[in-house]
Amino acid sequence: MAKKPLAAKPGTQPGVFRPDNIETYTAYESLPAKLLDFLIAAMPERKRTTVKDYLKHRQVMVGDNVVTQFDTELTPGDEVKVNTTREFQTFTHPRLKIVYEDDDIIVINKGYGLLSMGTDKIKDGTAYSILREYLKRKDPRNKLFIIHRLDRDTTGLMIFAKTMRAKETMQHNWNNMVLERRYVAIVEGSLEPEEGEIRSYLAENSAHEVYSTNNPAEGQLAVTYYKTLKKRAPYSMVELSLATGRKNQIRVHMKDSGHPIVGDRRYGAKPSPIHRLCLHAQTLRFVHPETRKDMNFTSPLPPGFFKLV
Repeated sequence: MAKKPLAAKPGTQPGVFRPDNIETYTAYESLPAKLLDFLIAAMPERKRTTVKDYLKHRQVMVGDNVVTQFDTELTPGDEVKVNTTREFQTFTHPRLKIVYEDDDIIVINKGYGLLSMGTDKIKDGTAYSILREYLKRKDPRNKLFIIHRLDRDTTGLMIFAKTMRAKETMQHNWNNMVLERRYVAIVEGSLEPEEGEIRSYLAENSAHEVYSTNNPAEGQLAVTYYKTLKKRAPYSMVELSLATGRKNQIRVHMKDSGHPIVGDRRYGAKPSPIHRLCLHAQTLRFVHPETRKDMNFTSPLPPGFFKLV
């Protein structure tokens, strides 16, 4: 007698896409404190076996976490979500963390050595391709758009758009909508004065290396503000904010100052003791392209930075 084929997980049938149907319940003191008991009480129209399957197939979230344990303790006010279509699509990656996501944008913390987007030679394994794959798993119709970039070896905060409208709104109004972008770098030596401004015109040669010029006709104006936060010879920790957002702007301006970023061999630095370019996009504050809310994010500094200063 032939074995009966195993049933597919909910929502995973090939060639079939059904949108998520998410039901939300709030735990109150008067309801059972164990998760399974709570769900059975909150969903009286569902069979007990159906509710247990929701837990088994990762279709239940408590707060922001997928939960499969039936006896998980709830506290009053806990928000419990049940996706009756399929398992919740969660995201984990060793070099990319989603900091914030809604229907219009995704804010990420990009890890070291990760390209923001593909090149002629590299298409996969970029921040863009990783996020796009995650969104397609949630819904094949989902799209992803690049708003801005970080260099491969610069870590920290980036925004992507999930709609063309959000992308165009941010890009067309970048200088007005991005309220604050702060970076932290470890540089060679000590800047004098400890706080100030670097201003030049940036141009790019045929080898794709950006350089400073005083000729306005040759390049685009770039303005970087810096402030020394901490010093321990032979390095300094410097906070940098951008009045303009040119390619490699901070790296070139630190080279111009005579204090290149630690590990930035391309722009005159010596080898890095922690084997990386020491530049991190720490703060990103902007106006949400749809809600117009003030969005403010801060990313922790890489631990290796503190070893140097």
